[in-house]
Amino acid sequence: MRTRFRPNAQLVARMSVTMFLLGLLYVGFAVALIVLLKSLALIIVILAALLVVQYWYSDKIALAALHGHEVSEAEAPQVHAIVDRLCASADLPKPRVAIADLDMPNAFATGRNAKHAVVCVSTGLIRRLDEPELEGVIAHELTHVAHRDVVVITVASFLGVLAGLLMRAALFSQLFGGRQRDQNTVLIFAAIAAVSAAVYAISYVLIRTLSRYRELAADHDGALLTGRPSALASALVKVSGEQSRIPSRDLRGAQAFNAFFFSPVGAQWTLFSTHPSLQRRLEELEKIAAQLGDQNWSLPRS
Repeated sequence: MRTRFRPNAQLVARMSVTMFLLGLLYVGFAVALIVLLKSLALIIVILAALLVVQYWYSDKIALAALHGHEVSEAEAPQVHAIVDRLCASADLPKPRVAIADLDMPNAFATGRNAKHAVVCVSTGLIRRLDEPELEGVIAHELTHVAHRDVVVITVASFLGVLAGLLMRAALFSQLFGGRQRDQNTVLIFAAIAAVSAAVYAISYVLIRTLSRYRELAADHDGALLTGRPSALASALVKVSGEQSRIPSRDLRGAQAFNAFFFSPVGAQWTLFSTHPSLQRRLEELEKIAAQLGDQNWSLPRS
């Protein structure tokens, strides 16, 4: 797909290395399950089926989980107009547009490729941002689509999700499986739990390392696309400030999707965060503002 976005060699390299390492981890995980469960055909069918579902239906899964629905131009004229304008500037196929009925101000992009992508913004985001700020956020999300890192993070997250489910299932089985199981069965479930935990931990670190860089890359190219880093910076500050005012019960369910969101929810920044710190993102945007001569730049305040 040819667009007006410059190829990001560092992002491509990081995505390639991450996918290679996750591929090795995936194969090792499958082999371990085959050895433990002694059912080659069953394991291959289950893993392949789950991966296909994750790849082909990631957009529908994400929209359903976050109360999102596709909207027409008549239903969301402002959002469609921004997407049309940015896609024309970037020479990018227009993705589907969706609205999430959430007070939580955020946005995300998902889908297996640019032709099957969807950009979703929440009603809370639309209410809180002015048009230049909303344009900056949508440009950020379109950059994810253009760089194909949406599908990479979708496939990459699959292994961690699967390992987490198996770990919980194995632990649950050990705790509530009753006393009639023989020792070999108990050992097998314990081994599955241990292998799943190790796979989950490794994939967790790899995904977050990639995710932080892809967010900086999306900030950079999104700001270049609009030519207004100050608007994107202002949106970041507003969204980050508003997250702390959203009830924690409303944020817990969304935390699983942090790697996809414009701004993470429900947690302070740590070394294992999916996004760079707010300060780091603002510093990078300030550099771009200086390069572009953005006269509106000033340190935004929430």
